[in-house]
Amino acid sequence: MRIVLRVAFPLGLAASLAACSVGSLLGAGKAPPWLLTLTPEAPPLASLARAANAGEAVTINVPVISEELRTTRVAAHIGQASLQYIEDLQMVDTPDDLFKDLLAETLRRRTNRVVLDPRQSALDPGLVVSGQLHRFGFDEASGAVVVRFDGALSTAGGTRVETRRFEASVPAAPVAGSVATALNRAANQVALEAAAWIGGS
Repeated sequence: MRIVLRVAFPLGLAASLAACSVGSLLGAGKAPPWLLTLTPEAPPLASLARAANAGEAVTINVPVISEELRTTRVAAHIGQASLQYIEDLQMVDTPDDLFKDLLAETLRRRTNRVVLDPRQSALDPGLVVSGQLHRFGFDEASGAVVVRFDGALSTAGGTRVETRRFEASVPAAPVAGSVATALNRAANQVALEAAAWIGGS
């Protein structure tokens, strides 16, 4: 995920879609031809060589998500109880895995922490980060994408547990290109704030 935003769409099509209504842009039609992934906005480091004493590493777990987010389609909330999906936009993976990878890479770039994948946790899990990704999609009422993450971190053995909510909202039009760009920006804002919280623990 190391290109800023892997979304390919004709500029003319994006402009024409912007004039359409929300209802005409959302639905469950054929599989979208354009793919979205999350890419870190934190600048890369020249070197990622790190070392950590016992208990100092950070393990980033995949966050919990609801059934509405357990898909590669991008959710769109219409009113209080209606859910549809943005037409012509699909993610390369489900948002829980995408956000976990984004948070881990952001933490590496913004702190000096040794960051581990859960599959490496047998080495020394250290500080364990988990949580729940509540929102990751477009909200018609506010005309913006919303990313909301309830983070939880605990020391090895659970001697200390902390939780904190992070949320970002970025204005967007209900079209593939606009939502994709806004989602990447909002997810990065949440990841940057969460990384600062984790890095200071």
